[in-house]
Amino acid sequence: MPRGENDVEPLGKGANAVRWIVVVAAVEPAATSLLLILSPSLFGWLILGAQLSEAGQALGRLTGIVLLAFGLACWPAPAAAIQSTSAVRALLIYNLLATIYLLYLGVGGKLVGMLLWPAVALHAILTILVARVWRLAGGK
Repeated sequence: MPRGENDVEPLGKGANAVRWIVVVAAVEPAATSLLLILSPSLFGWLILGAQLSEAGQALGRLTGIVLLAFGLACWPAPAAAIQSTSAVRALLIYNLLATIYLLYLGVGGKLVGMLLWPAVALHAILTILVARVWRLAGGK
């Protein structure tokens, strides 16, 4: 029987190796995200050899949130779970953390551009919508 372009060849014995590689590859952005969230200036100094401005640190933390969600999206789902739940979980965490952090920046009042509040509203709405999808998909 001819194979279609959407057919996936089973991994067989290589499945454990592939899973291990995917886990290692997912840990890297997650670990980088923690450094960016906790200390973007340290990240800038270690990687770029330079200090970051206040706005650069805020963007570094937001980038850390994105990388955390990316690492979670790439984390292999358990065999019983549907892979799409990893993506929904990552989108939920990303939008929730982005809402909280952007709200924190706005309340602090130092870094408020004209699109900050619309971005807070957008991420809050997406958080609510994705949370509904998460519940429908069987998330806890």
